[in-house]
Amino acid sequence: MKSLLSNLKIDINDKIYMKDPESSKLGKRIIEHSIKLIDDIGFESFTFKKLGVIIGSNESSIYRYFDSKHKLLLYLTSWYWAWLEYQLVFSISNIKSPHEKLEKAIVILTRSVQADSTFSHIDEVVLSRVVINEYSKSYLTKEVDLDNKEGYFAIYKRLIIRLRDIIVEVNSNYKFPHSLASTVIDGALHQHFLKDHFKAITDCNDTIQPSDYFTHLVSNTLKSN
Repeated sequence: MKSLLSNLKIDINDKIYMKDPESSKLGKRIIEHSIKLIDDIGFESFTFKKLGVIIGSNESSIYRYFDSKHKLLLYLTSWYWAWLEYQLVFSISNIKSPHEKLEKAIVILTRSVQADSTFSHIDEVVLSRVVINEYSKSYLTKEVDLDNKEGYFAIYKRLIIRLRDIIVEVNSNYKFPHSLASTVIDGALHQHFLKDHFKAITDCNDTIQPSDYFTHLVSNTLKSN
């Protein structure tokens, strides 16, 4: 899979950025260090000025790539969902059994992220923490409907539809495949967050992973239906 992914470029809606950060060394440094900085201090405290100090560049140069930190967060989260989609597609491409395909898909979409050397300027493990902690801030805004209309969440929604289609393969009579698919993907972020910060209200821990929970949940849900 790595040899196939090595030639891939993750495509992000070009309305999100002013200049494609993948097109220059500076752009890649903006992405690399914004992930690390948001992970370190949180999105609320993150500013382009602070990022500029770290990468040794003027704040104005960052604005040539993104017109706001909100757009930068949309870019980072879109990149993550697209990368996860590639992981999913390649992992299930040769699986014929719908049940096996669904079980594999749930693991891919809910497991703890492992390091991937395919994209040298992006640490997917750190990015996954950013998504777990900050993704909701990309859509819990007054502008969410406009952002959605502009297609900023297209990759995220496409990933949910992929999982929805696999659920339907397993049980075409199940009445709520979209809801179940979105529950798995969003719920995985929530369970990872709870596991790290609110241990008393989740059964997930170092032994029981969110993947275990969601595999059990989906399997029993589709059986009982």
